[in-house]
Amino acid sequence: MSTLVSRSLCELAQLVNAGKASCREVTEAFLDRSDQLEGRLGAFVSLRREEALREAEDADRLRARGEVRSRWHGLPLAVKEILVSPNLETTCGSRILRGFRAPYEATVLGRVREAGMVVIGTTNMDEFAMGSSCENSAHGVTANPWDLSRVPGGSSGGSAAAVAAREVPVALGTDTGGSIRQPAALCGVVGLKPTYGRVSRYGLVAFASSLDQVGPIARTVEDAASLLGVIAGHDPRDSTSMDVGVPDYAAALDDPPTGLRVGIPREFVAEDGADPEVLERMHDAVRVLEAKGAKTVEVSLPHTPYGVAAYYLICTAEASSNLSRYDGVKYGFRSEAATLDEMYKRSRSEGFGAEVKRRILLGTFVLSAGYYDAYYRKAQQVRTLIRQDFQRAFENCDVIATPTSPGPAWPLGERVNDPLKMYLSDVFTVTVNLAGLPALSVPCGFTSAGLPLGLQLIAPPLEEPRLLAVGHTYQRETDWHQAAPEL
Repeated sequence: MSTLVSRSLCELAQLVNAGKASCREVTEAFLDRSDQLEGRLGAFVSLRREEALREAEDADRLRARGEVRSRWHGLPLAVKEILVSPNLETTCGSRILRGFRAPYEATVLGRVREAGMVVIGTTNMDEFAMGSSCENSAHGVTANPWDLSRVPGGSSGGSAAAVAAREVPVALGTDTGGSIRQPAALCGVVGLKPTYGRVSRYGLVAFASSLDQVGPIARTVEDAASLLGVIAGHDPRDSTSMDVGVPDYAAALDDPPTGLRVGIPREFVAEDGADPEVLERMHDAVRVLEAKGAKTVEVSLPHTPYGVAAYYLICTAEASSNLSRYDGVKYGFRSEAATLDEMYKRSRSEGFGAEVKRRILLGTFVLSAGYYDAYYRKAQQVRTLIRQDFQRAFENCDVIATPTSPGPAWPLGERVNDPLKMYLSDVFTVTVNLAGLPALSVPCGFTSAGLPLGLQLIAPPLEEPRLLAVGHTYQRETDWHQAAPEL
């Protein structure tokens, strides 16, 4: 393995800025690594080898003239195949969008381009971000780099697997109910779900519009903070975008919080709620923070048991509405049929996968006459109660610590035919999206079988600097994030 691919984004920036490596050398090293592994891993949908090398060479020329756009100018990243660009095919892992290229660019990709970063490819995902295992893709499954017989998590499984396997230093993912944090935990990397509205959703193909958020996946908290600084900020094209300033997230890492109070929610750490090894590693991680001066306090989030049910009512309702635009008429896959009505039916039946059709049907049902009040409205009321639970909890603590996932990565195929068991893998993450909060998953150890686990840290809205500082403090005291899978 090239020494370059073993470096973090910030380490690569130091090498390039000091003239010890070129942007082309760095980009080529990661592309060569991907060429070696992709036959077994399946993390990427597409690799832009020629274009990426050309962009890296352009960056080298600009740097030589002193025209440096940012510290990250010419450094590579990968992008989940759900962010649109005229330069990228965007299928969202679905047959129904086969061959689609948008006539406009997602805001986050525009900001990445302005920073001079090089997109080396698009990563695999559960179809339309609906899944927790990266098995629901028209492009095939992605494997976990730590055990190729197991799932990488989802829906941003391709991004997490690519970062963990050293195919790319950082990647963009999206998080609707845990789709950045859960695969980050299962693959042993860092995943950050920002505050809802912190990062623009313009150009993000919608799954559930009140829940979706773009965020970074990286090997270190420092890298995640750096990439968040590139993509965060107000966007007038996104009506949910917050018009607030963007702090220097990387600088905040050097200002560790004093008098830190870590909340431990009793509902999240019930003995029957997670694998015993998961709880043990979480408590070990909290003890590391305690050794640095933190105090732990018990908090209560009483409506947590209703989180998964409320989430899967709200997200399927929004998916039913958002996915009605894919009808075989305007773009994407179209099935041949004798009548317009039959064309609609066949295009959607053949274009969507089983999980997406399941969620469309569930969402249409809960929005239908006679059921709206009983299901959708009730779920929104529970959402409000969950948000209030967090508000009360943060009166007594600065961050909340939980496991990211109730267990480690499971074998490929094990839960494909058991949707309920699959959905319950999101039990620790969905309430964060319902409340619109920022949350971070950091590697916190391994199971006895050698599978990575994650610690989830949750903070109040727009408190990413505090969240990242706590995560960085933890990583300076541990080396779990430095472990690499043997591939």
